[in-house]
Amino acid sequence: MHLKLISCNVFQREASWCIARSPHLIDPEYTELGEHARSAGLRALIQGKIDAVEASGKTYDAILLLFGLCGNATVGLQARRTRLVMPRAHDCCTILLGSRAKYAEHFSQAPSTPFSSAGYLERGSYFLRTSDDGQTGVQSGDAYRALVAKFGEEDAKFIWAEMNPAHGDNRAVFIDLPQTSHLGYAEQFAAKAQAAGKESIRLEGNIRLIENLLQGDWNEKEYLIVPPASTIEGVYDWDQIVRAKQV
Repeated sequence: MHLKLISCNVFQREASWCIARSPHLIDPEYTELGEHARSAGLRALIQGKIDAVEASGKTYDAILLLFGLCGNATVGLQARRTRLVMPRAHDCCTILLGSRAKYAEHFSQAPSTPFSSAGYLERGSYFLRTSDDGQTGVQSGDAYRALVAKFGEEDAKFIWAEMNPAHGDNRAVFIDLPQTSHLGYAEQFAAKAQAAGKESIRLEGNIRLIENLLQGDWNEKEYLIVPPASTIEGVYDWDQIVRAKQV
């Protein structure tokens, strides 16, 4: 297959490792990590890249989006003639850990726990992942506003509290993938966390979600396949995450 990859550059090392091993012809393109500061801006940027791909005259079997829901940044994205494929993930944390199950195991009780990876240390001006409002933690973007629109203010408050319980710990998590562990970023992170007065926790990551995306192994339980002329819609649960909606 001839595939187009549009990815945040927080995954650039991991994606490059997988591209070199993929049997498919893959044309990669990356957005800057800082674009996550505004989900609406990131959405417009990705949509512009999708439109440019389809206007280029090249024919691709699929456009791969190496993003999660990312604060609703991927909600509303669509292609006119080419299917889109993306991981079913709230954010890059799930992608770096390799599964929703691992994310739930480590973060379901404290989803605002700040985390980092090799890509964050290389590509960001901060050592911890930050959310839309500048706070550390898993990015929620305007997902709460989407819940309000769908369920009303009172129900949205309850749902959000259940999905995002408060926690009082002082942990900072580094997700260390075997493919990049030789770079020594886990040790650098631990030193930065200690200097910031945080307890450093190392979790072993897994490249499987990135690798399977680039291998063309798209199990629909783990990847959303969006047909042409359909759009991405957020589900805001812990399982499906996103779905395709016909325009």
